[in-house]
Amino acid sequence: MRLAWGEVVGIAAERPGLQRLRVEVDGVQASAVCLPQLSGPCVPGDRVLLNTTAVDMGLGTGGAHFVVARADERGFSDSSGGHIMKLRYTPLQRDVLAVEEAASAHTEALSEADDLGGLPVVCCALHSHVLPVAAAVKEAAPGARVVYVMTDEAALPLALSDAVADMRSVGLLDGTVTVGQAFGGDVEAVSLHSGLLAASSVLSADVAVVAIGPGVPGTGSRFGHGGVAAGEAVNAVAALGGTPVATLRVSFADRRERHRGVSHHSLVALGRVALAPATVAVPRLGVEQASAIGSQLEQAGIWRLHRRMEVEATLPDTRGVPMRSMGRSPEEDPAFFLAAAAGGRAALSLLRRPRGAPEG
Repeated sequence: MRLAWGEVVGIAAERPGLQRLRVEVDGVQASAVCLPQLSGPCVPGDRVLLNTTAVDMGLGTGGAHFVVARADERGFSDSSGGHIMKLRYTPLQRDVLAVEEAASAHTEALSEADDLGGLPVVCCALHSHVLPVAAAVKEAAPGARVVYVMTDEAALPLALSDAVADMRSVGLLDGTVTVGQAFGGDVEAVSLHSGLLAASSVLSADVAVVAIGPGVPGTGSRFGHGGVAAGEAVNAVAALGGTPVATLRVSFADRRERHRGVSHHSLVALGRVALAPATVAVPRLGVEQASAIGSQLEQAGIWRLHRRMEVEATLPDTRGVPMRSMGRSPEEDPAFFLAAAAGGRAALSLLRRPRGAPEG
């Protein structure tokens, strides 16, 4: 870890919860991210303490300086009215008004809620699955309410996600919930379980999508990666009486053998971590790719517990929001995005009836 002092020289872009800055640090100009919920907003001329670790290490996702604090006399106060801390026991811990708290307008609904009533919940392998999943649902059922539940196994601030901001602006997402140590959603929840219940009872989801935030961690070991979160999500959904739908992380463009075909992230999440059955969305691909995927899923014993649902593979209308993952587009790695979209279509097929839809 490295901290260094710098100066804000300009604001490149900003949206609720996030500022992208130009800063001068170590004698050169660089990009930095400010999360106003943690430090207060920055203005040009501010002297700022920066965490430069990710840039120093040459990381990709998250590879920017982050503002830790501002050295000025403006101060910063932003009380949420709640008493639940996120980023607990760190110098940046902040209060949020959790949906479960007594001060929340929804405390009564959440105190008794314990069942999702069959709500289809798409359990994603990566953050970049959220866009094709939501777009696939909205393409076929524009009135269906789609709610994203972000877990805390990767990025913690929801505001970091460009995709989520873009999806909200074009109506592909109807609400967001941040759970655990993640923060910045329309609703803050202490646990994944209560976050799922909030998605249903507070945000009136017809389909929920559970995924980690941007920047999946991975080590190449069997269980040392963010992909296990998808398996844990399956368990949580099943425990609450929901209908878990699993997306597969699929690629035929990734050079790493462990991510070729079906990624080991998905095989471990569904084959070892998930203890409850899920509907696994399998896209219909070309003969060679379909054969490779089928063989991997069979060898991993996925069908001993889970149910297979083959889904027609087409790219959904994202209303202009660009789809990318690991730096690749749908043209460069179509199977990846087709597999994710299949999860949305599978969930829609299991949806009983969108809230507010006419009878018959």
